Amino acid sequence: MDAYDLFTSCRKGDISRVRYLVEQRDVDLNVRDKWDSTPLYYSCLCGHEELVQYLLANGAKCEANTFDGERCMYGSLSDSIRRLLKEYKCITAQAMQRDYYDHFLLTLLEQGQYSDVKFLVHGETFQAHRCVLSARSEYFTAMFETKWKGKNLIPLKHPLINPAAFGAILQYFYTGRMDIDVSHVEDCKRLAKQCKMGDLIDELESKCKQVYEFVSNKPGTCVKVLTLEPHSCQHQEEMAQLADCALPAELKVGFGELPFDRTDNFPSYPDICFRVEGYNFLCHKAFFCGRSDYFKALLQDHFSEGEMMQSQPSTPVLTIHNISHEIFIRLLYYVYSDDTELSPENVFDVLCVADMYLLPGLKRLCGKTLAKMLCEDNVLHMWKTAKLFRLSRLEDQCTEYMAKIIERLVEQPEFADMIKEDAGAVEDRHETDSIPLVDDIRFHITSNVQTFSAIEEANVKLDALDQLLSTIGLEC
Repeated sequence: MDAYDLFTSCRKGDISRVRYLVEQRDVDLNVRDKWDSTPLYYSCLCGHEELVQYLLANGAKCEANTFDGERCMYGSLSDSIRRLLKEYKCITAQAMQRDYYDHFLLTLLEQGQYSDVKFLVHGETFQAHRCVLSARSEYFTAMFETKWKGKNLIPLKHPLINPAAFGAILQYFYTGRMDIDVSHVEDCKRLAKQCKMGDLIDELESKCKQVYEFVSNKPGTCVKVLTLEPHSCQHQEEMAQLADCALPAELKVGFGELPFDRTDNFPSYPDICFRVEGYNFLCHKAFFCGRSDYFKALLQDHFSEGEMMQSQPSTPVLTIHNISHEIFIRLLYYVYSDDTELSPENVFDVLCVADMYLLPGLKRLCGKTLAKMLCEDNVLHMWKTAKLFRLSRLEDQCTEYMAKIIERLVEQPEFADMIKEDAGAVEDRHETDSIPLVDDIRFHITSNVQTFSAIEEANVKLDALDQLLSTIGLEC
């Protein structure tokens, strides 16, 4: 519903609603509808210049000479919007931080931290990680165990291997996304065939057809870069295999098994062992350091004379305290695949661990699970939890729920105490200054009120809230 609301608001040009959906409801700016259109496209098409500016500044994708970029440019209602699109710069790191996992994977590829293999392709060097390539490609799994076994530098000298195409294939392995110059598509398909990636070949051919049809019907457009968007489920499932491999043998039975499980004969090349409650988890520094500043500092400052695994002498062992192995498993799957199994029984424990280990994305996942548990009996506790852990979306969902039941809520002493506490938290507050909790509830009571009956219902709710404020001696 939030995504539908975003598309509707972009067509209307309702920038305040879009800002609310993006910043409070955490809606993906680059979501697509059934016509493969994005919020930015509708904003350009309907001529909402200020909104276009906001979307671009917050991470909407519109690279020049791509299908999306040319489509937005062609559909723009005014020259001023076209100028905005032409001035578009690559998404900033700050905007990309909104999607922690994609940003991490791209950084892992570009910076090559803790890489354990290099490919030399006609003078160009590409850093990579055996664990990622093995998880994503059975071809690479086989090659690392046979022809390339034990090699840290692998020269690829075949004259038909194009460095740009090889780089695009690596990008696809790491991020699930591919940006390739149209002139290199055939080289890419040739490499994909060698790597036995039939699905990628089909995707490239389908995208080429879409671009050809678009360009042939839109004179003046020019698409030079082909972009494939990630299929998150498949990508995440394949990365989750690394978490499967990291599990101690005695914990593997029945947990996290994939339909075609390669764990038994799938070498993951671990370089760190985390010991939790006596269990050894064979993991990768690249993932834990890249995903968490806590683990980054922990591993960089790790003692130089630490214990080493007897079975793998080159792998250091680090004991993690104050966490159960069950909760560590939830964290493990999140680190590798950006997803994990959460339940009402474990979500609060996982939330505390996510906060302690500096994993904001995992906190957001916990917030989504908690939102599904919202009810009249726990909404006040949930709101306090959201405030404590800075979960803005959950906090907003709680106040939205409060707005629906406000007439019953005002009768609860705990609710009155929460308002007093929130008012007291406002620095240098005067008697008539606003109270954030009350403001948020009023916003939800009055938003999207369009009929006379809805207006009357909203007024009754506002009166109930005002009476409570008067009773506890607060005016705002």
